[in-house]
Amino acid sequence: MDRQQEFVLRTVEERDIRFIRLWFTDVLGMLKSVAVAPAELESAFAEGIGFDGSSIEGLTRVYEADMIARPDPTTFQVLPWRGERHGTARMFCDILTPDGEPSLADSRNVLKRALAKASDKGFTFYTHPEVEFYLFNHPADASAPLVPVDQGGYFDHLARGSTHDFRRAAITMLESMGISVEFSHHEAGPGQNEIDLRYADALTTADNLMTFRTVVKEVALEQGVFASFMPKPMADQPGSGMHTHLSLFEGDRNAFHEPGAQFELSKTARSFIAGLLVHAAEITAITNQYVNSYKRLWGGAEAPSYVCWGHNNRSALVRVPMYKPGKGNSSRIEYRALDSATNPYLAYAVILAAGLKGIEEGYELPEATEDDVWELTDAERRALGIKPLPQSLDAAIQIMETSELVAETLGEHVFDFVLRNKRQEWDAYRSQVTPFELKRFLQVL
Repeated sequence: MDRQQEFVLRTVEERDIRFIRLWFTDVLGMLKSVAVAPAELESAFAEGIGFDGSSIEGLTRVYEADMIARPDPTTFQVLPWRGERHGTARMFCDILTPDGEPSLADSRNVLKRALAKASDKGFTFYTHPEVEFYLFNHPADASAPLVPVDQGGYFDHLARGSTHDFRRAAITMLESMGISVEFSHHEAGPGQNEIDLRYADALTTADNLMTFRTVVKEVALEQGVFASFMPKPMADQPGSGMHTHLSLFEGDRNAFHEPGAQFELSKTARSFIAGLLVHAAEITAITNQYVNSYKRLWGGAEAPSYVCWGHNNRSALVRVPMYKPGKGNSSRIEYRALDSATNPYLAYAVILAAGLKGIEEGYELPEATEDDVWELTDAERRALGIKPLPQSLDAAIQIMETSELVAETLGEHVFDFVLRNKRQEWDAYRSQVTPFELKRFLQVL
């Protein structure tokens, strides 16, 4: 037994932890959980916990049902909302086959494989997400209109605003679990909030994001409201994105920084951005995985609809933030397509793969876009070589299914499941008769 496992066992005993929740995600990024008693923990470390993988979305087929969840002791944290006495803790798990091999369907393992590929090239991948979400009052029933908890706007300071208390409680809970928060504020939409997590390696960030979504939901329940990470819950209000800052390090050196270069960006950074631009359309079905995601991407309000990059240009898909003199390690890029409902393990894996492909192949970066891309005409965008992102989940699926990059990164099992699942979602979506159609056509046709 290693020292980290011993630390967990000792902490469980000293803090009177009665339940340990073992967490993992399905292929869509939905959190799954099984609780074990302290007496079972040593066995869980050694052998894992068996479960029926065929009952989990995308994990395995019925005739290969047996799977094993083995907890990662480095992810141990006490859950603060479960109380001090007879407490509950959690650990993320790696999913294994019965013979102990990593499951090809495990989202966490998909990201681990991508990170290992980067490590072989000498890189560590860091990410820093800005997570947006809405807070609503509980509706009387599912058909009732959504009522945001306030009517605030961007950076508004609302006297006695419930979102102040909400963000304070959520951040306190996150910090108590070792998840560092950098900024928080009211976002542009009524009841919309943003909490930015401090940068960390991509695997830690993905684990933190799964915890973040759970914490936000728990605090919302405690305060009598509900939180939603739906990309576009209201047609006339901004969507919820998850702009993510990205950087590669070689040891302690930021591989994206080059003193004296344009925007202080190294050749590595420029090729990485070029990789993101070349493969952006292919990875969009992963970074924006729901039919509703495309209501945000094409709904205006600063959502990136077109494939281009720019220096401090918030209309671009990839933004290079203003360089801070003397802070080379802060050089980074920002990918703005991601929404808050993505599976972070798969999303960061395909983003990293696209960037690394640009580095491997020496992709040339086109000129930066200084214009407000949304204000250009279609003809002007075509003249500048600016292509659109997919405009629907259907279009995104059709592009992704021909992508060798995404297929290789996800692995055959996950790739096939995502395509199958998303085709089903699109078919179900397009078969609906919507309120828009009834209002527009029922009386006149």
